[in-house]
Amino acid sequence: MTRARAHAKINLFLHITGRRPNGYHELDSLAVFADAADELALETKSGKPGDVTLSIEGPFGEGLRAESDNLVLRAAAALREHAPAPAQLAPLHVTLTKNLPVASGIGGGSADAACALRLIAQAWALPEIDLAPLAARLGADVPVCLAQEPARMLGIGEILKPAPSLPPVAMLLVNPGTAVPTPAIFKAWRESGADFRPSPDLPQCWDDFGAMIADLRQTSNDLQGPAISLYPVIGEVLNALEAQPGCGFARMSGSGATCFGLFDNEAAAQDAARVLSRSEWWAAAGPLHNSASI
Repeated sequence: MTRARAHAKINLFLHITGRRPNGYHELDSLAVFADAADELALETKSGKPGDVTLSIEGPFGEGLRAESDNLVLRAAAALREHAPAPAQLAPLHVTLTKNLPVASGIGGGSADAACALRLIAQAWALPEIDLAPLAARLGADVPVCLAQEPARMLGIGEILKPAPSLPPVAMLLVNPGTAVPTPAIFKAWRESGADFRPSPDLPQCWDDFGAMIADLRQTSNDLQGPAISLYPVIGEVLNALEAQPGCGFARMSGSGATCFGLFDNEAAAQDAARVLSRSEWWAAAGPLHNSASI
């Protein structure tokens, strides 16, 4: 059995820079990966060549369907379609342990799809297949999740550029238990009359935590205000994060509702996680993650 982790993708900032004729919004975002992650386990099974089945478990697995529209199975189908000898592919079973809240602005489904691409491509010995185009077909956040390392996301997410070198930083994620539909947040942003925002200038390297925070304060998550207007609990989470000792910066990730706090040491982030863990709030702290394990 082969295992790998699909780490949560966090948007340190998210600027809406334009809109394409097809309606998709163009973005500029700095993506990093938290220590918190879903887990995928892959094993061979009996069955037809190339057949891939899926089971879902874990604290956030309830209500998710192991059907053909699941991103993990769509990733498998994309690989099977491009395999040079489909009849020679081993049948596989994937177990997804869902540790990350769903519809929460941290790219959990996209991370799962990217992890599945890596795992299944390895199991089927398909090193010649370029995974990036397949990832882009699966979703805007899937390409950045392939490498699971900091990156600047442009376009609709398909254009990736190097991120500034980061100083040591710990992150606390807090989700209030509210599933947030992304289309509703973008609709609220459009109806707010907000203008497109230019891309920020970032250095090649942040020498220390303070310099990183100072630059991030000059950016925004353009979806945060609209999300709070629809789901005020997001504002409560941000206020709670900002009140924690050692939290230098707090913001919502993606379209919400998960928010993050940045700390210059992991002990402070872990202390804050214990304070903010509630029956309805999910909290997870740890260092940033820097690369794919498979």
